[in-house]
Amino acid sequence: MVIQLIKNFFKNQKKKEPLPDWDVEELRVAFKDRYHNFKLLLSANNKALEIMANIEKALQGDEPFGMSFVKSCCIGVSVNVYRLIKNLTELAPGKYQELFEYFDEIQKKVAGVLAQKKIAQDDRLLIPLKDIHVAMTDMVGSKMANLGELKNKVRLRVPPGFVITAYAYQQFLEYNDLQTEIDRKFTTADVSDMEELYNLSADIQQMIIRAEIPDEIKIEIIEAWNNIEAEAGGAITVAIRSSALGEDSAGSSFAGQYRSELNVSQDHVFHAYKQVVASKYSLQAITYRLNRGFRDEDVSMCVGALVMVDAVCGGVIYSRNPVNIADDSVFINSAWGLPKSVVDGSVDCDLIVVSRTEQMAIIREDIKNKEKKFVCYPEEGVCRIDLTGENRLLPSITQEQALELADFAVVIEEYYGVPQDIEWAIDQKGKIYFLQCRPLQQMESSAVYESDSLHAESIAASGGITASPGAASGPVFIVSKGSDVLEFPQGAILVTSQALPRWASLLNRAVAVVTEQGGFAGHLANVAREFQVPALFGVEGITEKLVNGDIVTVNANSLTIYRGRIEEILSHSAQKKHLMEGSPVYETLRQVSQHIIPLYLLNPDDPEFKPASCTTYHDITRFVHEKSVHEMFNFGKEHNFSERSAKQLYYKVPMQWWILNLDDGFTEEITGKYVKLEDIASIPMIALWEGIVAVPWDGPPPIDGKGLASVMFQATVNRSLNTGVKSKYSDRNYFMISKHYCSLSSRLGFHFSVLEALISERNSENYISFQFKGGAADVERRVLRARFVGEILEEYGFRIEPKEDAMFSRIEGYDEEFMKQRLRVVGYLTMHARQLDMIMTNPNKVSYYRAKIHKDINDVVLHIGKN
Repeated sequence: MVIQLIKNFFKNQKKKEPLPDWDVEELRVAFKDRYHNFKLLLSANNKALEIMANIEKALQGDEPFGMSFVKSCCIGVSVNVYRLIKNLTELAPGKYQELFEYFDEIQKKVAGVLAQKKIAQDDRLLIPLKDIHVAMTDMVGSKMANLGELKNKVRLRVPPGFVITAYAYQQFLEYNDLQTEIDRKFTTADVSDMEELYNLSADIQQMIIRAEIPDEIKIEIIEAWNNIEAEAGGAITVAIRSSALGEDSAGSSFAGQYRSELNVSQDHVFHAYKQVVASKYSLQAITYRLNRGFRDEDVSMCVGALVMVDAVCGGVIYSRNPVNIADDSVFINSAWGLPKSVVDGSVDCDLIVVSRTEQMAIIREDIKNKEKKFVCYPEEGVCRIDLTGENRLLPSITQEQALELADFAVVIEEYYGVPQDIEWAIDQKGKIYFLQCRPLQQMESSAVYESDSLHAESIAASGGITASPGAASGPVFIVSKGSDVLEFPQGAILVTSQALPRWASLLNRAVAVVTEQGGFAGHLANVAREFQVPALFGVEGITEKLVNGDIVTVNANSLTIYRGRIEEILSHSAQKKHLMEGSPVYETLRQVSQHIIPLYLLNPDDPEFKPASCTTYHDITRFVHEKSVHEMFNFGKEHNFSERSAKQLYYKVPMQWWILNLDDGFTEEITGKYVKLEDIASIPMIALWEGIVAVPWDGPPPIDGKGLASVMFQATVNRSLNTGVKSKYSDRNYFMISKHYCSLSSRLGFHFSVLEALISERNSENYISFQFKGGAADVERRVLRARFVGEILEEYGFRIEPKEDAMFSRIEGYDEEFMKQRLRVVGYLTMHARQLDMIMTNPNKVSYYRAKIHKDINDVVLHIGKN
């Protein structure tokens, strides 16, 4: 019966049709072409996966990103996935064309998300303030919609005015073809480079200033202006103010990021309009949108015009404490003249705190030395004048006015249902006007810890007010002029004399802010609270007390600055929230990522592992990579060659191993019949061979059954690797090699091994595929032997897949040295696992050989090449 099995075995072998011989040059060309496509495919694969990793990092991290990042990621991953498919179809012509169809479907979904854009639904170019209410936010912006609500619904005093709408803004851009050029500039700019951002800002603003306003918009403005003058009974001047979509919304105030033009006459209203529109692209506005995740195309710049109030005094009311969410007192910030000096942080202002008792009462008055004020010129424009004498130290509002303002603040808060940030002015007749209201950004209470008192000897300065709570440490960087913005380092403490809104562009790099002047009602304080950056304002002489580069710790809660880094204080700082999360840009990236990142195609053996199951770019990437390795692996199996094309390996003596040089696998051109091992340059072949010869083979294990033992002996008569005597039971073993590539087809007796390996300096290209099959024992023992080999390989990092008496394994993505070690393990097993199928039903012998193999690998094979 055994003899019949052997006869059947060889009978079956003869039935296989041999592959046609290939001309060696034709084979080399085929290999180079396939290898080239494979490397291009791997390069595209790596780039696609890198972009996917960048998307995941952006969604999980704290670094800001804009729509240019989102679009470039989508374009980059799309281009590289397309290249993946193209290279696969060139590796295997005609087999995977349908992938293009599923790629197109995914690409359309991604494009659909990116194409989402807010289009003004109302085609009015201008709307009078008397017709505006809060539901018109998408037409006129939150700032002017809120003012319209105050005027028309709450019935509070708001100056007359009008709004040049979002639709007018879009018409202005289209008329001058501005949006296309703006998009192009943002796409090509590196927004992480402050100098490049500075130049980008200047270029776009100049482009807008030079643009023409369409006549239909000009006509509407003049008509609205004349109507207000007719109602006022005389000439007017106006404040031209931004009311961009998203501005003054909850959690995103855009405080001070856009321009306002005050006391503007009709002669200059068109220029003022363009100045405000251009301010959408000021440095601080661009960086604010970038850090808060607003899409440029979503921020239409509506522009409001309010009749100018000739203010005696003005300021900002917070209906509750902005730095202590538990404090419901009303905080009134006031200064002489226009409220501009309060909101831009250029002067110190009075602070009056009113308690919310049944009868409101003033519980704190902090009257500052107010050195300057802003006033209107008689004709047009504003100027800052010095205050003299006792006016500097007099309260800018009376107690009665303070209580009246506090009462109005409570009314406004109750109407909107949330705490409010309100700008106000009182005119020469004592009338109160409201100029702005928006949701108040509040933070947790400012705690002071005992650790502060333990470091009294380290105090560098103290005093001022908490503009934004928290603590931080870093090197001092004093900012005094615009060019300092370009030099400001990441992680520094921003120190400056005035709390000006333009310094807001640095809040994504500053860990804390310290100023000599300014109050917590200013624009910079507002943005610092939004960005959760500790801010300490009003610290006298701080620019003289600190030196650039000094390491300090700022505790805005205790109003103290310490020399050095004080870990105990920093340990109490709250964890910052993710500023981007939930923003329009973040949501756009999150939505497109659903078509890019998820991986549903996991198991290559699943019947559903096919092109039709690819629903994301990651699915296609996974499918293509799996199939590309399979197609490369088939190269050695699909191509045959005659011995005349190959060189016989000479290792001490001529060996039964033939080698075909596909490209650069030899160190030099070999003209003779033999090639020596030292003439071989193939990195994977040398590593494999080192494993093959690492430990001499002891021959087949002792087994019962003399007839079968005799056949096995004939099939493996040469106990070393010198299989020079040809036998009808043995085939020659063939290598196809280049410097970084090796394909082996090996038959030792009844055992077949097929290996393919690519090893280079690029980890992502590296892989080993190994198949082990055959034996002359019964099916049960052959299956057990396949599993035995697989289990050993699995211990060394291979992914294994036994299929009956065959074992398929793969490992990829590791560095060159690691992969060479694994090839040595494979080489060792190729020699030492043969014949073991005969003892697989004997547990004692299995244990013995398992232990021996582990010892050989760990003591000898893995130490090859080590000093």
